[in-house]
Amino acid sequence: MPRRAPHLTLLTVLIAGLATGGCVPAETVGAFEAASIPVIHRDLLDAIYSGITGKDCSVVRLDAYKTYCRPIEPPPPPPPYCSRGRGSVDCWLNPGDLKPVPPEVADGPMFLTPAQEANRLRRWPPL
Repeated sequence: MPRRAPHLTLLTVLIAGLATGGCVPAETVGAFEAASIPVIHRDLLDAIYSGITGKDCSVVRLDAYKTYCRPIEPPPPPPPYCSRGRGSVDCWLNPGDLKPVPPEVADGPMFLTPAQEANRLRRWPPL
């Protein structure tokens, strides 16, 4: 049986309660409020606000002296182009200016993978 994400279960119950005219016992709301911070790292109002705006917002971030909503991370700068020199490694920001272009020392990725880019631009709730 596939496992459902905890934040989806909490949001489903909350939306179901709102759809019934808000007739949700106070004990139920209190239980979900108490469980929401350890489970989804935000309280119910944060979950509603984050779900509407798509931003990752939480009072837990404020408690850690951060902004209320997680900012979108800028893309990382391109890695320097490093080649072997005479007894050392030389790194260049613009290898196109070199004639001829020497072979690179590292054989790593130059760009983010699609999964990394999706994680950098993710919205909340992650579905």
